[in-house]
Amino acid sequence: MKHTATTLNAPSQRSNSSAEAEAYVLGVVSVAAFALTLPCAKALAGHLGAIQIGLFRSFLAALAAVPVLLFLRSARPNISQVKRLFLMSLGVVYGFPVLTAVGMQHVPVGHGGVVLAALPLATAIFGTLITKDRPPVLFWLASVGGFVAVALFAALRSDMGGGFYLGDLALLGAVVLAGFGYAQGGALSKEMKGWEVMCWALVLNLPILATLSIWQFDVAQFEHFGSVQWSALAFLAFINSLLGFFSWNRALALGGIQRISQLQLLQPFFTYAYSIMLMGESFDPLALVVCVAVIALVVVSKRALSKR
Repeated sequence: MKHTATTLNAPSQRSNSSAEAEAYVLGVVSVAAFALTLPCAKALAGHLGAIQIGLFRSFLAALAAVPVLLFLRSARPNISQVKRLFLMSLGVVYGFPVLTAVGMQHVPVGHGGVVLAALPLATAIFGTLITKDRPPVLFWLASVGGFVAVALFAALRSDMGGGFYLGDLALLGAVVLAGFGYAQGGALSKEMKGWEVMCWALVLNLPILATLSIWQFDVAQFEHFGSVQWSALAFLAFINSLLGFFSWNRALALGGIQRISQLQLLQPFFTYAYSIMLMGESFDPLALVVCVAVIALVVVSKRALSKR
């Protein structure tokens, strides 16, 4: 009887293992794409205002989402889902795009990448509030430790001028709003497909985005755009604000919001690699130390979840 039960359970175990593997692969790919957010926003700083960057990238993404929904014949979300899509959009359509652009007006890409390392904690907190799934105490101790490490880093860098205070506040605000939006998107992706969640969040906001983008548009600013600026805006719009969320939302739905959110731990490393390769920024040993410390703490939190 035991042999029979084991045989019957084997396909289910393989299925769960396959889903978990898919979740981790999709999560890592998404984080690698999201890590280019700051370098791209930095490339646009000085050419466009922070609000313009945030609005234009979301507006272009929303335009691209329309044919996706039509071609794939997506069903319309119900009233409850529409409400949650609007809540999600506060973080991923407006808050995170605008506030990361504000941050990049004042801080280097590498510094911003370390501040955004707090995203796993923010996402886990909102995931807990939304799903009612309560992680063990060790998880929260490790996660709070990551926040403390990030705060200490920002304090040590405060001698660089008042602009860094504004940049840090903007990026921390982006962390909170992104965590909220990611958690909402992950929860919705259990009811809808991952690509549908992001497409509908954008399309529902298209009238607002169009109005605000037209208001902010100044053709003279684009006359000085080079290939770098056009590429950066296109990446932010079509990869970071659209395609990246197709895989990210599915990863959150397959692997769980709290567990997969910890993969954002890799984002500072990707960001540092991109900033050195693409932006020519200097190596900062202190930032690397903080990244390692935050990584160690998030690994502890991940193990705490697996022991439940």
